[in-house]
Amino acid sequence: MNISYRFVIIAAVFVTCLITANIIAVKIIGIGSIALPAAVIVFPISYIFGDILTEVYGYRQARRIIWLGFGCNLILVFFAWIGQILPAAGFWGEQAAYESILGFAPRILAASFCGYLVGEFVNSFIMARMKVLTQGRWLWTRTIGSTVVGQGLDTALFIIIAFAGTPSFAVIMILHHWLAKIAIEALATPLTYSAVSYLNMKEGVVIYDRQTNFNPFTVRG
Repeated sequence: MNISYRFVIIAAVFVTCLITANIIAVKIIGIGSIALPAAVIVFPISYIFGDILTEVYGYRQARRIIWLGFGCNLILVFFAWIGQILPAAGFWGEQAAYESILGFAPRILAASFCGYLVGEFVNSFIMARMKVLTQGRWLWTRTIGSTVVGQGLDTALFIIIAFAGTPSFAVIMILHHWLAKIAIEALATPLTYSAVSYLNMKEGVVIYDRQTNFNPFTVRG
């Protein structure tokens, strides 16, 4: 299919939400007795746009954007690190603040990248397969069902890799993060329906991944 400006916009928002989430995740917010990273307000949005990518443009295109998001995140991390090690001007006293926000710890990075790749590809795979099985009906079952599994794996991998063995680790953290992300996805379902309907009408094509190669590492099929 031809790539439209609408596809570019959806992809750009997806990648922007991903990078934004990784930056603001350093702040922990409190909702009553529940502590969550600030990224909980934006990272689920990347899943919503990931759902839209797979639903409208198919798994092949979603796979490309998932890897694009991964690559863009690597660029952010690399240049944030370069900025960190460059000598600071004598009058600039914010090095510690810079490092606390953009000084990504290797363990946190590994957790973030693993959770992202597994979660996004599982989410996209379930969306694509359920679309075929339901013959394009009941979109809400795909968006919520794929999020339950994808976000569950993403959240579990991130928290286990990032915090296992530290005083901050608690299994309840996984549950709180997971439920918050699912709640955001469920609340956004009407918007997802509207976006998918609009894009299907404008793109003039409905894609079913019946013969798709779901290998996340392939460049074909």
